[in-house]
Amino acid sequence: VEALVELIASVGAETEWVGPNELRIQARDVRPADLDPDLCGRIRASILLAGPMLARCGEVVLPPPGGDVIGRRRLDTHFLVLQQLGAQISVEGSYSFRSSRLVGADVFMDEPSVTATENALSAAVAAEGTTILRNCASEPHVQDLARFLIAMGAEIEGIGTNCMTIHGGRALKAAEHRIGTDYVEVGSLIGLAAVTDSELRITNAGVEHLRSTLMGFDKLGVRCQIEGDDLIVPRGQEKTVVPDFGGHVPKIEDQPWPAFPADTMSIAIVTATQCEGMVLMFEKMYESRMFFVDKLIAMGARIVLCDPHRAVISGPTKLRASRLESPDIRAGMAMLIAAMGAEGISVINNAQQIERGYERIDERLSALGARITRIPSRA
Repeated sequence: VEALVELIASVGAETEWVGPNELRIQARDVRPADLDPDLCGRIRASILLAGPMLARCGEVVLPPPGGDVIGRRRLDTHFLVLQQLGAQISVEGSYSFRSSRLVGADVFMDEPSVTATENALSAAVAAEGTTILRNCASEPHVQDLARFLIAMGAEIEGIGTNCMTIHGGRALKAAEHRIGTDYVEVGSLIGLAAVTDSELRITNAGVEHLRSTLMGFDKLGVRCQIEGDDLIVPRGQEKTVVPDFGGHVPKIEDQPWPAFPADTMSIAIVTATQCEGMVLMFEKMYESRMFFVDKLIAMGARIVLCDPHRAVISGPTKLRASRLESPDIRAGMAMLIAAMGAEGISVINNAQQIERGYERIDERLSALGARITRIPSRA
């Protein structure tokens, strides 16, 4: 978030943190500007400037975005959607987007990409006429953006579905919005409680968005209780994998929302190491996401990596401490969970990767009783 705030400040937006998690933005003087390649390269979200800057200024040049190295992460869907709304795009090292006039269109997205849908929404609210986004993403954070745009004066139909209609060209005004719960973080905390056999109450968990997540953990024998919008993970559960009918090995697979989230797959894998039975994990979206399992194997986990997309986990196994390195946000969190469930002291290098997705995670887990020490980086 801080990197993205720096980026929008560099194009003229005034930003002010008015509380620990409250940001005020004044975008009156936004203009095209050269963006810092190093800053853009730190986060995947830098690509999200394309839609808003096209809508506001008619042009933007973006250095290549960064983010997790979990496989090929194509940007074609962004380009194809914005082109259909009237943008001219050239790729010569950086990505140049220009448009003298955005016009609504009936768009079928070639994949339900979250960030491409968000870029399309940001551009479509400024486009003349009506835009229909088919096969679009419908994750809770996409819904959040759509509701924020509505609060600003946009007219959007079909929120939460894979077909949204945007009636563009309406003037937008300032608005206030509270961001919803991070369902991936909630899933991570469920896995943490299961691996450490701890009772955990997660308040304001956003249970309306957790159905597929809870179904995945149910297959592992990890049950949660719901009280209002709170989620309780009891301790002392048997954690026995539930076989498919006929006694077959069950499968947990990620798919576009509202199915089991791809970003929760790493957490499910480490949780499965502590559950009785065998389960197949099928990561469909990213061909490098599962490569972190060799670290879990070194800690004592029984995992067979069938191919870049599939792994079979047999549990439970007693994990032992190890020296680890976080390759990306979700694998890093899975390693942290494994370390907390292991005997002995583990060291996780490159821990800043985890903090990109989990704010003050060491402080928050320490408040729950975890023993985590931050080691200063060597110069």
